[in-house]
Amino acid sequence: MPLVAHIDLPTFQRLREEGEEIVDLERAKHQDIRELHIGLLNMMPDPALEATERQFFRLVGACNQIVQFHVHPFTIEGLPRGEKAQAHIDKYYQSFAQIKAQGLDALIISGANVTRPRLPEEDFWQPLMEVVSWAKENVTSVLCSCLATHAVIQYCYGIERTRLPAKRWGVFSHRLTNKNHPLVAEINTRFDVPHSRFNEIFQSDMERQGLKVLAVSQEAGAHLAVSPDGFRLVFFQGHPEYDDISLLKEYKREVMNFYRGDRPDYPPFPEHYFNAEAQQLFADYALHVREAKMTGIDLLEFPEALVLEHLDNTWSDTAKAVFNNWLGKIYQITHQDTRIPFMDGIDPKNPLGL
Repeated sequence: MPLVAHIDLPTFQRLREEGEEIVDLERAKHQDIRELHIGLLNMMPDPALEATERQFFRLVGACNQIVQFHVHPFTIEGLPRGEKAQAHIDKYYQSFAQIKAQGLDALIISGANVTRPRLPEEDFWQPLMEVVSWAKENVTSVLCSCLATHAVIQYCYGIERTRLPAKRWGVFSHRLTNKNHPLVAEINTRFDVPHSRFNEIFQSDMERQGLKVLAVSQEAGAHLAVSPDGFRLVFFQGHPEYDDISLLKEYKREVMNFYRGDRPDYPPFPEHYFNAEAQQLFADYALHVREAKMTGIDLLEFPEALVLEHLDNTWSDTAKAVFNNWLGKIYQITHQDTRIPFMDGIDPKNPLGL
């Protein structure tokens, strides 16, 4: 069922233009369909703030459960913001106090950029942990993405992430390690997921603390895991929400960082992402960038438009299926009062009866 445009967020219009079905609030009021209220704690930096909204809203809207989806974006203190992004947040985002008062059926926590060696040193750590502490008691299920996964696992289970020798960057093949868990019901046993991170929590460390790992990559490590109860906390180390151009945008940013002198080396290609034609285009452009940097000639435009036809999205169908399973289970066990996480008779320590 579609998303409900319950606020005047520009993301709704953008998704309409992409062909997504969005229901306005007045029409939704006349439909006798149950609502699910999902929080989106968006911690992404300014350039990715609105794109992250669209990506997660799109995954929620693709769910085929018979329910009206109300997604509530909010953020926390401790994240540096520019004037434009702050204005967007002030106009369209709710406060955490409002979120707590109304309650949620589900919560998505995005990744974030870090600036300190250890996560508890980040300015956003304490505000984030306040959200997590509340959600663990009051929300049916919390889905964490990338940095949020690392932060929540450290907070809840004491596992610190490990710095990798090089950035884990690209699109990697994964396989299911538990085909019977409801979150992965009827999805492909092998599927792709994009990753973009410098750190990792290893499968062995997760399992040592009782987490259940559901999908792993031989190259990229554990991607999908759940808390020992099987459902209250869901962890992504990758980025299944990414658009087909997300890694391209990151590559462009790194190329420009090299040109400006903000990184010493020319960035490698994201792994398993660019085909041979795209790699040749970017190899030629790399020669030009180096020449422009050395000689001062004008830098030609980044050849983004030329490679779009060479990009394939090999992960979104699986991402949509996992989200559909996640929201479907929430629909089955959450209380109709958003301030109460479970309907009567559901055991919070084993909500899916696994």
